[in-house]
Amino acid sequence: MAYDPTRASRSGASDIKVSFEFFPPRTTEMETQLWEAITRLAPLRPKFMSITYGAGGSTRERTHATVARIVKETLIRPAAHLTCVAASRAEIDAVIRGYWNAGVRHIVALRGDPVGGPGARYEAHPEGYAGSTDLIAGIRRVADFDITVSAYPERHPESATLDQDVDALKAKIDAGASRAVTQFFFDNAHYFRFVEKARARGVAIPIIPGIVPVQNFKQTASFAQRAGATIPAWLARRFEGLDDDPATRRLIAASVAAEQALDLVDNGVSDLHFYTMNKADLVFAICHMLGLRAPAPATMGAAA
Repeated sequence: MAYDPTRASRSGASDIKVSFEFFPPRTTEMETQLWEAITRLAPLRPKFMSITYGAGGSTRERTHATVARIVKETLIRPAAHLTCVAASRAEIDAVIRGYWNAGVRHIVALRGDPVGGPGARYEAHPEGYAGSTDLIAGIRRVADFDITVSAYPERHPESATLDQDVDALKAKIDAGASRAVTQFFFDNAHYFRFVEKARARGVAIPIIPGIVPVQNFKQTASFAQRAGATIPAWLARRFEGLDDDPATRRLIAASVAAEQALDLVDNGVSDLHFYTMNKADLVFAICHMLGLRAPAPATMGAAA
């Protein structure tokens, strides 16, 4: 293939936008790591930084504390995740109002994993929201949030077909969603196929591809299996024999994620969402390759 100097990824296109996802810290050490990552990535001026959320009071409190700190200490717009697992409508509505009062204006609305874990049958709380679509409508009733939802390029594990997933996304939009972020994937063909189906179904909102730099291949493969994402044979081969070689693993992880991101950009994608795993270096390097730069420090006043 001849070199094409017009490729978007070669030109350092200025219209590329990114967002980053983190999870709330469980220990003091993890909190330090999280804020090091946020500090490292914030100068890239992402569209938003999202903080995940799980079932259980302590996890919810950590999420709320983290997004509230982002509001207070950075200029970045935080997006707080919210699920409806194991909680009543009254409890969830209280969380929604708490986010609004803390200055949060963006929620990532998700049904959440079943209480029994991935693979178990989902059962709604008897006094709770039935699922993500119901939750989105509930958020809209409480306050005028910007709402992001999930999408699954390779089919949600509980969906019978990809068309069923597209229909589910359409229902979320009808309930009030303004954008979708996909589950991570490694073969871009899955993403483009899903977007084509969604557009044909009348889905017009942005569908932002989710990218995960592979910090730990075995861990990522295990999570992919639970999430319904496939691990291509070529990807497994790239990490073969590197269990005891973390330095080489990091180089390959950066290469794989950068290759994927650049291909998406060259095929017309301008928004990318990174699952950071609370680590900044690989994501920062990929964003640099895409042409994103932190603004130059303010110039000091002229000398007397």
